[in-house]
Amino acid sequence: MPKISIIDVTNRDGVQTARLGLAKLEKTMMNVYLNDMGVHQSEFGFPVTHHETNYLNANLELAEMGVLKPMILSGWCRAIVNDVEESFRLTKVEHLNISISTSEQMTNGKFQGRVVRSPANDPSKPNVVKMMTDALDRAKDLGICTGVNAEDASRTDMDYLIEFSMAAKEHGADRIRYCDTLGYDDPFTIYERVRKLAETVKIPIELHCHNDLGMAVACSVAGAKGAVDAGYDAYINTTVNGLGERTGNCDLASVLLAVKKSSGFKDKDLLDKRIDLQKTWQIAKYASYAFGVPLPINQVAVGDNAFAHSSGIHADGALKDRRNYELYDFEELGRGDPEIIETGREIIAGEYSGIKGFRNVYDKLEIEFKDDDEATKILELVRFANVHTQKPLTDGELKFIAKYPEQARKIMTVTPLSAE
Repeated sequence: MPKISIIDVTNRDGVQTARLGLAKLEKTMMNVYLNDMGVHQSEFGFPVTHHETNYLNANLELAEMGVLKPMILSGWCRAIVNDVEESFRLTKVEHLNISISTSEQMTNGKFQGRVVRSPANDPSKPNVVKMMTDALDRAKDLGICTGVNAEDASRTDMDYLIEFSMAAKEHGADRIRYCDTLGYDDPFTIYERVRKLAETVKIPIELHCHNDLGMAVACSVAGAKGAVDAGYDAYINTTVNGLGERTGNCDLASVLLAVKKSSGFKDKDLLDKRIDLQKTWQIAKYASYAFGVPLPINQVAVGDNAFAHSSGIHADGALKDRRNYELYDFEELGRGDPEIIETGREIIAGEYSGIKGFRNVYDKLEIEFKDDDEATKILELVRFANVHTQKPLTDGELKFIAKYPEQARKIMTVTPLSAE
């Protein structure tokens, strides 16, 4: 039976959200929590972007150490041979998604006549399929596992999308990413298009849906069903709390619950068995803090009102039997424990902390240092981390720095290129 797995793109597409972003330490913590949650893969950044290099390599080190295992760490780059080579030179990344636009709108509107979709349009100019296959061939030469992204697939005519995808498969693509880049699809069209694509090309399909029409989750789930019904594995791209460009991407918690709890899926056992729903609350709260975006009160699964009942009929029904008005249990999501807020004296480790206050903070976390020299070295890293994130560090971040100081140091090191 084909399966549905999650490829989270918070650290690639989510951080492209206008006015928002994550520090490299925060991106690393997102990877830690995604791995703990059982997510199949994290698209963790841009290997050709130099300010990402140290962060990416440190995370690859953490994967080698078993800290970020078994989750796969994958990069994103353009379908250009030089981008593939630079990705490998700078990071030695073993998984890439290469991306190029496939619709007439984007090919004409973005390339402005410099690139055509097919040699038939102009044999003297580079064409989309050849650019993609050249980049894919080079990735395979370097031993990189590669997915191919059809940007704006939802506005691409089906015959061309099949031609593009067949060429990708023939050159060794591991799967095709069907990108609903503008949220143009609806659940009915994407089901039919993805099913036809999977049946014709005979390849696993990734669903990458945006929320411009408010249907990112519905389209992702419907598209995944199209691939599964065709007999192929489906991979859904998500972001934590649905953050992403414009109106956002496909929300992680919503997708997980839809595939596990909705009427057409609940008995089919399609979701990757590694997924641990109990981590939902933790990762949603961390992402909210790190991005600086409060969770909407009605956010699926993790909003303050997700399990709140006020009206008499609802409160009475929920108290008699939770299934009257709750489709799933809050305990399943890691909710239910009281949150403790300090209302008295509080010592916080910051960029100007001294050793006494720092030791107090770590004593509360039950972390001991072998001597003052080790404590002083970690304190210095914690100071830099506060400069790096520009907000008080979470307990998880403090523990990570103490446990993996060398990787933390690398993650927070950004060296601008020489002006020469």
